[in-house]
Amino acid sequence: MPKISQARRDARQQQILDAALACFSEDGFHQTGMADIVRRSGLSHGAVYLYFQSKDDLIEALAVDRHRQEALLNAAAGHPNNPVEGLHSLVRTYAQALTDPGGEPTRRVGINGWAEALRNERVRTGVVEGIEAPRAVIVALIARAQSEGLLSGDLSADAIARTLIAVFQGFLLQAAWKQPIDVEACITVIDRMLVGLAPATTSPAPRRKRES
Repeated sequence: MPKISQARRDARQQQILDAALACFSEDGFHQTGMADIVRRSGLSHGAVYLYFQSKDDLIEALAVDRHRQEALLNAAAGHPNNPVEGLHSLVRTYAQALTDPGGEPTRRVGINGWAEALRNERVRTGVVEGIEAPRAVIVALIARAQSEGLLSGDLSADAIARTLIAVFQGFLLQAAWKQPIDVEACITVIDRMLVGLAPATTSPAPRRKRES
């Protein structure tokens, strides 16, 4: 049997992943069988199983692919001259991704992954790793900003990072439910939250004495 090129192998693997993403997005993990993915891919059973032995393999591969894409977003904001501007940039990049119609299947599968992580340790490991990467970037930016006096140092950088991630996760759920989210307005709210973390630079004006 003639060997196929690496480019051809990569294309076939992506074809299978695209089929799995579509199936999982439409029907969830438990309602989707390997036979559904094989049929959606247009390949033979043997070809699919040559690359992925189970649904868990496919779920993990999709998570790795998503993490790779998010790493590019994280890197873009990881080394700015001004760490606070880096935070604003990261917020805007992730928030705008919520309105990308092409990203809906990935968002739906990601949320399915959260639920699956409650019962499947392998999936949980991937979900936690996916959260840890942006959390580490945000913590580093906040810690830099605090060390440079741009953000108040009396709050935990980790707590701030986890709060911002929790806000994004909530938006992700709302987007999956097709709620009408005004992304620009939400970005403005988060920007104001970050401004509120800045250290006080001026003392409050003294109260005027009441005239007798």
